[in-house]
Amino acid sequence: MDTITLYRPTGKAELDLVAESGYKKWPPRLPEQPIFYPVTNEQYAIELTQWNITDFGAGYVTKFEVKRAFIDRYPIKCVGAKNHTEWWVPAEDLDELNNNIVGCIEVIGEYRKS
Repeated sequence: MDTITLYRPTGKAELDLVAESGYKKWPPRLPEQPIFYPVTNEQYAIELTQWNITDFGAGYVTKFEVKRAFIDRYPIKCVGAKNHTEWWVPAEDLDELNNNIVGCIEVIGEYRKS
């Protein structure tokens, strides 16, 4: 099975919901969040997490594998610097994304306000 690694910066509340799922799925988006945007590389996920610490006090970097046939349906968007790339998955497709996760969502970094 061909998979690709996705990364996602996340806060404590979202991570708690991921933990409740057994680290198997992302929670539904809030009404004001029409897009789920996993990123293409760990460095960008770390940068986003560190930028958001001021708002949330702590942040986490996660990684997970998704079937390539699924995620290839979504173009990669560059939203800043050359390595600031992410997929924009519409909120209504999140259940399908969750069904295409292979393995578990892993926490690979934790950052706190100093």
